[in-house]
Amino acid sequence: MEESAFARSKGILLIVLGSILWGASGPMMEWVLNNTSLSVSFFLTVRLITAGICILLFLLITGQRVFLIWKDISWLKQLVVFGVLGMLGVQYTFVAAIEASNASIATLLQFLGPVYIILFLSWKNKIFPPKYQVIGIIGTLIGLFLLLTNANVSILLISREALLWGLAVGIAFSIYTVYPARLMKEWGVLVVVGWGMLIGGVVLAFVTQIWKTDEWVYIAAYPISIIVIIIILIGTIAFILFLSSMKYITAVETSILSSIEPLTAMIISVFWFNQILGAWQYIGVVIMLLFVTWLSVAGEIKWISKRKG
Repeated sequence: MEESAFARSKGILLIVLGSILWGASGPMMEWVLNNTSLSVSFFLTVRLITAGICILLFLLITGQRVFLIWKDISWLKQLVVFGVLGMLGVQYTFVAAIEASNASIATLLQFLGPVYIILFLSWKNKIFPPKYQVIGIIGTLIGLFLLLTNANVSILLISREALLWGLAVGIAFSIYTVYPARLMKEWGVLVVVGWGMLIGGVVLAFVTQIWKTDEWVYIAAYPISIIVIIIILIGTIAFILFLSSMKYITAVETSILSSIEPLTAMIISVFWFNQILGAWQYIGVVIMLLFVTWLSVAGEIKWISKRKG
């Protein structure tokens, strides 16, 4: 019992630390984009390639054979699709949403991912979502409405560009979550994520012809270079902590504790950028987080009851 309690405590500590680091990286990216001439494409290319190499080196050091996945063409094709549509898709839309709005809004809109997943699976299987999912979706959308309007129907508090990128974050996040399930089960999460980051970064580098840009001058300047290094390091560490936590705690606990991520981004944004939301916006944030958590909790209870039945 003591060992089990210790493992659970370890898992909670890992997810809390991971969520805090992920939440902190958003405002830092916002600051870099607002105070430099760096483009989203260039910043992401550097971040993805560097983080991908770091994860793969970590795996090599720990004795894992990271190149085996390249020997099977069917797995390789899936890996490339995940790297481009999943990893690059979610990273690009997230950073673009930060640039168009702010880290708090982008992080919260990312939490719409479960709603997209439910709608897609319902459409694919041609069935209406169960009641608990309908309740969760309606509640999440009410929270989103309050966040974006502060309860004023005639006003949208973010630009249309920001809203489109924010909605795209949720779609990309759902692809990122659902598509690589078989890949990760077969090869391990970190192997797939490490290669996904590297592939996504390399593809973006060739598309934008990064070797022709003059943005290297901006990223090499102090203190930008230091902050970019910190963003890459804490982002990579956060991902490893997040995934490691899943060995010790349930999916429900992971969902609940990961809500620390947008809260961290909001708190940092308040003190760093003096970004204050309206009263109804804060209520919307709480409602969104509660109902996204409800989708996970109710789904887990439903799954457990089916197993017992």
